[in-house]
Amino acid sequence: MKRYEGLFILNISGKEDGVKETIDKVSEEIAASGGKIETVQKMDKRPFARVSSRKVTSGFYVNVIFQLKTTILSQLKSRFDQNNEVYRVLFVESPTTPAAKAK
Repeated sequence: MKRYEGLFILNISGKEDGVKETIDKVSEEIAASGGKIETVQKMDKRPFARVSSRKVTSGFYVNVIFQLKTTILSQLKSRFDQNNEVYRVLFVESPTTPAAKAK
């Protein structure tokens, strides 16, 4: 399993109270795919520098560090692309920490 960092931009316009539920759904989706979540960092709601749609002008940013098999990553990305609450998602391979190497 490789370690990944996922940056999620959530589309929660009109549902600012539902941020925690949406983050929980994202975490459950990763866990259901066989991933192990290490950390979830909730960021703030930020306006977009370039607006691609007048309906969505800002998003709530969440950074998730998790471990997952490489072969499942593309399937996970396609599932998030179909989710209306996830506006954008970006996965990058994250370097392992020295504590993780020692294990």
